[in-house]
Amino acid sequence: MLYYIICYHIISCLTLYYIISYCILLNYIFSFLDFFRQRHGHLLVPSSPVRPRGDPSLLFVNAGMNQFKPVFLGTVDPRSAMASYRRVVNSQKCVRAGGKHNDLEDVGRDLSHHTFFEMLGNWSFGDYFKEEACSMAWSLLTEHYGISTDRLYVSYFAGDAESGLSPDEETRRIWLDIGRLLPFGLQENFWEMGESGPCGPCTEIHYDHVGGRNAATLVNADSPDVVEIWNLVFMQYNREADLSLRRLPQVSVDTGMGLERLVSVLQGKRSNYDTDLFTPLLHAIHQRSKVAPYRGGTGVVDQRKVDMAYRVVADHVRTLSVCIADGVHPGMSGAELVLRRILRRAVRYCVEVLQAPRGALASLVPTVTHSLLVLFFLQIMDVINENEAQFLSSLQQGSRLIHRTLNREDIKHGVFPASVAWSLHRDLGFPLDLVDLVLEERGVQVDRQELDRLITENHKVACELQSGDRTRVALDVLSLAELQRLVVPHTDDRLKYQYQFPACRATVLALYDGQALVSEVTEGQRCGVILDQTCFYSEQGGQSHDQGYFTRDGLQDVLYPVEDVVLVGGYVVHQVTAADRLKSGDQVHLHLDQVHRLSCMVKHTATHILNFSLRTVVGPSVHQRGSHVSADRLRFDFSVKGSLSVSQLQQVEQCVNDVISANQTVHSQELPLHTARSIRGLRTVDEVYPDPVRVVSVAVPLSELLDDNTDRRTSVELCCGTHLRRTGAIKDLVIVSERQMVKGISRIIAVTGREATLAREAGQVLSENVDSLSARLSGSAPSSLDSAQRLAKEVGVLSDVGQLPRVHCSL
Repeated sequence: MLYYIICYHIISCLTLYYIISYCILLNYIFSFLDFFRQRHGHLLVPSSPVRPRGDPSLLFVNAGMNQFKPVFLGTVDPRSAMASYRRVVNSQKCVRAGGKHNDLEDVGRDLSHHTFFEMLGNWSFGDYFKEEACSMAWSLLTEHYGISTDRLYVSYFAGDAESGLSPDEETRRIWLDIGRLLPFGLQENFWEMGESGPCGPCTEIHYDHVGGRNAATLVNADSPDVVEIWNLVFMQYNREADLSLRRLPQVSVDTGMGLERLVSVLQGKRSNYDTDLFTPLLHAIHQRSKVAPYRGGTGVVDQRKVDMAYRVVADHVRTLSVCIADGVHPGMSGAELVLRRILRRAVRYCVEVLQAPRGALASLVPTVTHSLLVLFFLQIMDVINENEAQFLSSLQQGSRLIHRTLNREDIKHGVFPASVAWSLHRDLGFPLDLVDLVLEERGVQVDRQELDRLITENHKVACELQSGDRTRVALDVLSLAELQRLVVPHTDDRLKYQYQFPACRATVLALYDGQALVSEVTEGQRCGVILDQTCFYSEQGGQSHDQGYFTRDGLQDVLYPVEDVVLVGGYVVHQVTAADRLKSGDQVHLHLDQVHRLSCMVKHTATHILNFSLRTVVGPSVHQRGSHVSADRLRFDFSVKGSLSVSQLQQVEQCVNDVISANQTVHSQELPLHTARSIRGLRTVDEVYPDPVRVVSVAVPLSELLDDNTDRRTSVELCCGTHLRRTGAIKDLVIVSERQMVKGISRIIAVTGREATLAREAGQVLSENVDSLSARLSGSAPSSLDSAQRLAKEVGVLSDVGQLPRVHCSL
């Protein structure tokens, strides 16, 4: 009932035309589902979220069968509902961007590719097989949907002598009556889940948009007029690790038909983008743009790439809406990084080609929610707007840098400097494929060999910095003395404590080339830069240094990436590889990587709360012995007699998350060292502190803590690091490991925010896998040698966890 109430509320907001279109689309989906559910006794299973659950091999759910892999692989928990599945039907949300199945670069170039689509499918797990599957598919298409048989062609597997696979004669005999039956080989008509696992021959149904002709030669020939609409896979074999094929003890059927292609057939459109799934969205894009309406052009017909931009934006905003609604937000790794690339690609086409104003992309979300029944559109719009604003600034600066470079006389033979492309990617967050796309439009290519070298070198440098092997450009004693003799003032770095990340303009006071102070450095030279003021945090107090870059007055499009930041004798030294000439007295603008800094702030505040929680749960014998805070995780070393029990770790974690949920205020203030040391409950480590010293407390203002009469217990530490204003911004914390480093010293690794959510999911999946395996091992004996070997392999995989540091994930 709630589902229909939501449908009614959404539909009431639409125009009459879109109401009719929307109802037609719903009818297509419900007709498919009801055909299998009511006529053929299939169980309707809801779509899974687009983020795969417990499957690290996938970035996104990219096929309808993904959620049923445990059934195909024989690893399903016998106590779960999935173990009872025999006939199943559903409509699955799918994203194909990144990984093996990646349609991202094709979207917009033609009329059929999408990063997001809905897959209609039916499955049989040891129930019916080829004859029933083919009969049902043909009946639905020709009788129920009324598609003319004259336009349909069917392909089947013709066998492969090299693999020892015979032709699929059973399927050929089933289809003999239709007349338009075509044999194809492994590439076209043998489907595999991956490099190993269940696989088998498939039969595909193709549709000719033109009709009235014999289009057999166009099947599987990449013709836009003859397209595959339904694939029926017959799971008969298992691809072993040695690439051999073995017959499965139970055969299955896995079929998939893209809703977008089905709708184009039923509505008589040769392009998916001309159907009711996209026309409302394309109309909404035109209303926000300053270009002509969508005309459906491709290739040379669409020279200004306006129609391509329409398709890119329409497709990508659908993907963004569905992914964000399912909890995948633009980020810096994995699926989140792919989504970030999708968003930035959409923003660029929206702003540069369609000439739409800022915020136009997010304003399309309500139109998407009408067609896809995606809820929470206000939250989705906020996420898109926030990421768009960040990217537009980088896009403008990056575009200027590209144009400036292209206008240089030394750009020869259409080759773009790899160093500039790498700077765009490293410092401005440009995806390298976006750089390629921008250059392709101007007939230029990046020097790929040099770019690969730079990527390898950057990875090497990052590893050296992480391991401490990289030599820092730190001031030596003679250079420090020279700075003091020249009365160069110490660096003013108070801006690092500002919560709003203010703009920072500074003057170059000195340059250090690794051996001595110099007045100037040239392009490519590695040096230390000392400024009169900075907003960059130098590595200290266990917190990683900030990342970002400089730009120079008069040369705003040249970026000087900051590779390291250290504090030496009161001077903040920014390690830079000069992208152009730089000299003392130059004025520079500092650009801080705000996402990286904020992540460090989250982890640092969380570290303080963790320290307090350990003492609360374990007792006052706990003392900090070290810590390290980076953007991706926190590490905390402490003294304790033995490893903590799982129960203690759960109590500590709960204590931390209680403070996070309370959204308590974080207070900080500089105090004379002797005054700070008088605070009851103050936590310190064995190091020399400056005077005055910065004190950070949670929930209780320092004025109260200085009052001898207060007995409020809270986290309070001497700390030079950067922190959040309120604890709620941490969102969540999960302890992912705890182990004894040496006798009496334990180390905790923890993650926060989205990473914490993923850790919880991974822990839940691990627990379920162990329970499932335990249930299967305690049941009847394996029915065959293959079954026994599979169980032994699963035991081995799960046992590998024991070789890792002791892991704790809250369930």
